[in-house]
Amino acid sequence: MKKIYLYTLAGAFAFLGAGCNKLKDFGDVNNNPAATVTPIPSALLSNVEANLGGYASTGTEAISGGQYAQYFTETQYSGTSLYNLPQNGFTGNYAGNLNNLQLIINQNPSKNMVNVAKILQQYIFWIVTDSWGDVPYSDALKGAANILPKYDSQETIYKGILTTLTTAINSFDSSPISGDIIYGGDVASWKRMANSLKLLVAIQMSKVTSSSSIASAATNEAINPANGGVITTTDQNFKLQYPGGNYKSAWWNLYNGRKDFAESKTLTDYTASTSDPRQAAFGGESEQAGNVTTSNIGVPYGLARLAVTSFTDANPKWARVLRGDFRLENGSVTLITAAEVWLARAEAVNLGWITPTTSETVAIDFQNGIGESFVQWGLTSAAGKTFAQGLGTPNIQLISTQRWVASYPDGHMAWDIWRKSGYPVLTPAPDATNASKQIVRRFVYATSEYNTNGANVNTAVARMGGDTQDTRVWWDGGK
Repeated sequence: MKKIYLYTLAGAFAFLGAGCNKLKDFGDVNNNPAATVTPIPSALLSNVEANLGGYASTGTEAISGGQYAQYFTETQYSGTSLYNLPQNGFTGNYAGNLNNLQLIINQNPSKNMVNVAKILQQYIFWIVTDSWGDVPYSDALKGAANILPKYDSQETIYKGILTTLTTAINSFDSSPISGDIIYGGDVASWKRMANSLKLLVAIQMSKVTSSSSIASAATNEAINPANGGVITTTDQNFKLQYPGGNYKSAWWNLYNGRKDFAESKTLTDYTASTSDPRQAAFGGESEQAGNVTTSNIGVPYGLARLAVTSFTDANPKWARVLRGDFRLENGSVTLITAAEVWLARAEAVNLGWITPTTSETVAIDFQNGIGESFVQWGLTSAAGKTFAQGLGTPNIQLISTQRWVASYPDGHMAWDIWRKSGYPVLTPAPDATNASKQIVRRFVYATSEYNTNGANVNTAVARMGGDTQDTRVWWDGGK
């Protein structure tokens, strides 16, 4: 893809010219940025990690996914919630974060730095392929060696992600990890994060019967303590903590002079039906950061502008996304949580991929997942486990729906869960503008892709069976 190659060069030169000043609030990773002539691996890693928050909050993949999965709805300029054509470009991921990680890999400052870079690449590739389907993977990030990369099938990408994660997990040694603003260079934490990602990727394959043996094996490798195990407690979450100042939380920025998004009535209705105390954190009465007044007045999903503004005008205490004390400048964005991991394990036991034991059954994992979700939102694990017991016997519908709740407000995860499982059952937007009137299943390739890498795009489109927002990605087995 010529465009990817050109953007890669532009991104690299921009980084060389700017040095690392913009990372100063995350730590002094470059004592003399004016003298920089080659990228510094520690600065590259810090830069990528500082940019990760968008993938689970307000970046296009996440904020759009959160609307399709009905976490959020628009309150001002209805478009995404009404399923306007999502013809989005993905090259920025390659030119920016993926390329910076590849520069670390190419420089090879230490084995562990390379392992972390490869792990983070797989996280980003996962989000990109889940959003578009087939995308460049094996031929990507080679610069002048391949300016027109092929689009790999999503099946190939998923298997590549699992293989790369396994290799990285097994390759950690005692070498240093510099510039790590998430885990401070702690190898055990990175192993848990990579195994947790491996588990989530594997469970996303559960509706593809032909790959169930691969996914099942990957699941058991991931949870094996001998391989480092997975995230089990909230304090181990893969989370980006913002310092404030020049680096403000993405959730703070969501209402920075605007109030375009609301918590959807779909979610507030569900939390009300189960008397879920997490709703007190999920929705805030005010867009002001720090405001501790909650709201359970979800905005009806998928309405045209006049209808939705009529509702918000009549209900000024409508639920903003997150209570204000979870939207501080120095707040955080969680990318992979203990709650998500435990609930994915519950699904894996339910599938027969994990053999039940006295300490691991569907019910135990389900309760652990909701318990950790409660902890994440300032409640107690015991209260969460009691709440989980009151929901009934966990089956695929209940597990998937609670995965959807526990992943809030990560729109990428919510969209993945709904597309794969069909749960929770969602009613499409009443004022949908697309021809099918159905919820978007994937992003459509940007016109620029056809113009710059047309032959490879067309091969991918033929393999996928089309390039529309109704075309299903490889693992999409939802209803």
